[in-house]
Amino acid sequence: MSNFDVIIIGSGFGGAITACRLAEQGYRVLVLERGRRWQTSEYPSVTKRDWVWDNNDPVRRNGWIDLRLFPGMSVIQGAAVGGGSLIYANISAEAPPQTFAEGWPEEITYAELKPYYDRVGAFMNVQPVPVSQWPPRTRIVQEAATKSGDAARFRPLDLAVTFDPNLPFNPDAPPTPADSRPFTNPQGVQQGHCVHLGVCDAGCPVEAKNTLERNYIPQAERHGAEVRPGAIVRRLTVDRAGYQVFYDELRDGRLIARVEQARIVIVAAGSLGSTELLLRCRDEYRTLPAISQALGTGWSSNGDVLTPALHSDGRPRPSLGPTISAAIDYLDGSVAGQRFWIQDGGIPDLLRSYRANPPRGELDLQSLLRNFGRDERRLDLLAGIMPWFAQGVDAADGQLQLRRPFWTLGLFGKRQLHLDWRVERSAPMFEAILGKHEQLSRVVGGRPILPPSWKFARQAPSLLVTPHPLGGCRMARTPALGVVDHRGEVFGYRNLFVSDGAIIPTALGVNPSRTIGALAERIAATIANEGR
Repeated sequence: MSNFDVIIIGSGFGGAITACRLAEQGYRVLVLERGRRWQTSEYPSVTKRDWVWDNNDPVRRNGWIDLRLFPGMSVIQGAAVGGGSLIYANISAEAPPQTFAEGWPEEITYAELKPYYDRVGAFMNVQPVPVSQWPPRTRIVQEAATKSGDAARFRPLDLAVTFDPNLPFNPDAPPTPADSRPFTNPQGVQQGHCVHLGVCDAGCPVEAKNTLERNYIPQAERHGAEVRPGAIVRRLTVDRAGYQVFYDELRDGRLIARVEQARIVIVAAGSLGSTELLLRCRDEYRTLPAISQALGTGWSSNGDVLTPALHSDGRPRPSLGPTISAAIDYLDGSVAGQRFWIQDGGIPDLLRSYRANPPRGELDLQSLLRNFGRDERRLDLLAGIMPWFAQGVDAADGQLQLRRPFWTLGLFGKRQLHLDWRVERSAPMFEAILGKHEQLSRVVGGRPILPPSWKFARQAPSLLVTPHPLGGCRMARTPALGVVDHRGEVFGYRNLFVSDGAIIPTALGVNPSRTIGALAERIAATIANEGR
């Protein structure tokens, strides 16, 4: 007999939330997470190492950033207990109601998801940056919106960050980690308040960032869930009692084969991870042969694009404050019929972190700067950069497949995950965003730099990058159109679910974590209510 009712593969927003809610309902839950469980003192920004996860060599490279390079588009993912919540920019945004009007099962509407949106927001304690603590970038975004005639479109964003409304904030003499006031959150976890260190996506040293291992994961564990880091799932098989999950345990520098069984399995390994696992089970191991032929289709970059602008006056200060703080909303399609929003962007000052804490036995930049007669206090290479981010509603027409290396003519070699993504149908959206980036940059005195990758996108593979991959196991009414139904259950396989960005059938045009979380809340509620 299995020790578990539910095995969840992955601990990002889809996995952590379903684990928490099902454990609260008395289910015996096991979470298998490929990445490590990181302590604040071990973050790469502190240790200067262990940044990269390599799916082909996790024994040697098991950091927390998984960068996949594909022709036309690259993808950044998290690999850790807490998934992408450790490296994302904290944005907690609801998708606009019109998102669900087309391409979604009719059961999924904004009204249906609204209670779950609210539940995620409350549990993660989301809030905007207090006005008295707006970093210079936020004010530049507001100024750009106003000077462009779009003042009403500007809005501060909810962030999964805890702020101290009484913190004195002076951009010219910013707070330090010593100014962070400690507190215990409702899940019993010690945290600190934000002091605007600008390293949200490189590891918050004062633990003001409300990542999943600060709320949903400890709550799940409090109710009996078990989280196993370093568990790399390879395949699923069906048995009479449910499913067997075969995985490699990363321990002491080697991989050890393991297997667990449960009657319910929830795949929550992200758009790439969940899709690849199911593709291998269907096409390589043939353990789940009835999965829909729509598997891998409908992939979206969520329209992510970045345009930096240069300011000679050093105003933007992108390394001060939360990574993203505000948006200008064009999601109504008012710009060339394209739906998107524009955000400010931050850049973690890892150079400053390096100077403050040089690693032993490596180059000490403080000494180097003194040797060159430079005053390091005046060295701020980033101050004049204003990163303009955006997400938009792209064509969501990419496809994930398993392919052998091209140099073998597809005849031999291990099949690897391949993304077939082309820019043509999404080009009008990117053009509209880049045009708006240029306008906003110029009205506030910036000099925009069009991404070199975009200049060649129509003639050669571009270098666009997304941290928000969506689709591959999309929700649909029928298996002819998608992989899972409105409950997240895989067509043809009772009690096999997908709960992550892979099930989102269209681009959202906004940061997706809140929508992934709301769907996960709904999936968990459905499982519990149906008595699975």
